[in-house]
Amino acid sequence: MALTRTKISKLLITPTFSKMQRFAFAFVRGSGRCFRVDPFRDFASSSPFSSTSAATAVVPEENGSTVFGLVREYEDYRRNLYGGLTHKALLVDAVGTLVVPSQPMAQIYRQLGEKYGVEYSEDEILNRYRRAYEQPWGRSRLRYVNDGRPFWQHIVSSSTGCSDSQYFEELYNYYTTEKAWHLCDPDAGKVFEALRKAGVRVAVVSNFDTRLRPLLRALKCDHWFDAVAVSAEVEAEKPNPTIFLKACELLGVKPEDAVHVGDDRRNDLWGARDAGCDAWLWGSDVNSFKEVAQRIGVDV
Repeated sequence: MALTRTKISKLLITPTFSKMQRFAFAFVRGSGRCFRVDPFRDFASSSPFSSTSAATAVVPEENGSTVFGLVREYEDYRRNLYGGLTHKALLVDAVGTLVVPSQPMAQIYRQLGEKYGVEYSEDEILNRYRRAYEQPWGRSRLRYVNDGRPFWQHIVSSSTGCSDSQYFEELYNYYTTEKAWHLCDPDAGKVFEALRKAGVRVAVVSNFDTRLRPLLRALKCDHWFDAVAVSAEVEAEKPNPTIFLKACELLGVKPEDAVHVGDDRRNDLWGARDAGCDAWLWGSDVNSFKEVAQRIGVDV
């Protein structure tokens, strides 16, 4: 007998699963590390430092095969429900999932800042950046308001000790160009085309300022998506469910008909599930967009 999400949830509420294991259970098929990356952030090192970076929850061995079997059964149930597909829509995180910086942040801050008198080493810039970014942003409840300039001016000056407006503008504009970013998955365009041909609606859901749209155009990937939900425009940042609900509204689907893919456990997995969507962790549950498409039921 096919199992619905409710039945699987009931099964997970058993003495063999701890509270944290039930809470963090992500329909995972293995373990791995997740990386949280934000614009201007985390780019100086390959090791994550965000408090949300953690080992993927692993189901106890004695329960693993049972749970993963139930996951496969649940996905088969959804395919039968939606004519061969598990979901009607795919929501995709931007930074860390769709795109990543081409060079470490501290390296760029240092290189562009030398002519403006920046003397800190890359390590010093990174450490100062971390402290500034992790402090509460008191100017607004949102970091990214409109173009995000006030927030990023604070971050740049705190990281480098340089408040030169020309330096900030050069750095700010650099992160709107194709030089600053590249696609995580070079096959992404082919996969999104196949998904949309199969009837799956696709949207970007990102904590970003208004530079995201011109950045997608610069990377020549804006036409891959049916909608873009940017926190600066929606006035809600992940993990707030509002931004996921807005994306679903733009796509014309119910939250339970969508799956979100992102690299941050708190912002992407927990935020999407609070909105009623399914969610898969990039780099753990799925490692390529081809794999995402295959799980949905679309061959590429």
